[in-house]
Order: sequence, then C-alpha cells, then structure tokens
Amino acid sequence: MKFKKKEEIQAFLEPYAKEVGVEIFDIELKSGDYPTVTVVIDKEGGVDLNTCESFHKLIFEPIDELDPTFNEPYTLNVSSPGADRPFKTDKDFENNLNADVEVKLYNSVMGKKFHEGVLTYFDDKVIRIKTGNNTLTFDRKSVVKINKAIKFD
Repeated sequence: MKFKKKEEIQAFLEPYAKEVGVEIFDIELKSGDYPTVTVVIDKEGGVDLNTCESFHKLIFEPIDELDPTFNEPYTLNVSSPGADRPFKTDKDFENNLNADVEVKLYNSVMGKKFHEGVLTYFDDKVIRIKTGNNTLTFDRKSVVKINKAIKFD
C-alpha cells in the first residue's frame, strides 16, 4: 500500500492540532491486511483519552479529504506517545535534562546494551548520562532508544 509522506500528513493536520492545544509527536503508517494511519499527539502535562477522542473527531473527515492512502481503505488512530515514549527531538532532550533516563544501544558499552542514569548533556552527536560514579557518553547514532525512566514507588 502506498501512503502520502508523513510530512505532508503532519503539515495538513497541524492547524487542527493547534485548535485543540496539542502537538503532533509522530505519524505512524502501517500497511498490510489492515492499513492504519496513527497520529500520535502530545501536550504539556500529557494527553488523556478525552483529548485523543476530541482530536480524532476533529480530523476524521478532513483527513479523508487529504486522502493519505490514495483512495485505499484505512483505519485512523489517535494515540498518546505513552509514558515511555522515545526522545525524538532536541526539545525532548531539553525537557529531560537532569532526569532519569533509560538508554538502549545497538552495541555493548561496558558489557551492556542497556544503561540507566541521569541525562546530563546532549548535542547533535552525543548523549551523556551519569550513572552512580560514572559518566557515560554515547554516540547518538549508537542509540536505539532513549526515554524517561519510569519509576514505581
């Protein structure tokens, strides 16, 4: 199945996102037996089910006018990124400086592909975390996923 570009879909939906006070975090396109267009939204303080439902109702008809699947049937989903959402933008990193994070790597560093620590620094090339007495620096290209660590009390 062929989809329009994510960037085109996102640009089309941005005015609707602003209308309900959310930002588009990601657009996921999946083909197969049941093609889906999933719009992942977020806002300061997080997104609840009512916000997802309101945004879905708002974009349900207009997105058909955009025709993201070139006249093929699809299912439209609206979702929050979840508590363990990966950092995708510099804003995500900025918002989580000095926060506990989980880092998953393609290759082992110090014998492990998974590290937890406090995000102390980032730029376009590296990520730095503090774990106990150690400071670890990872090449951003070597990171599979970085997200806020979820702590249960």
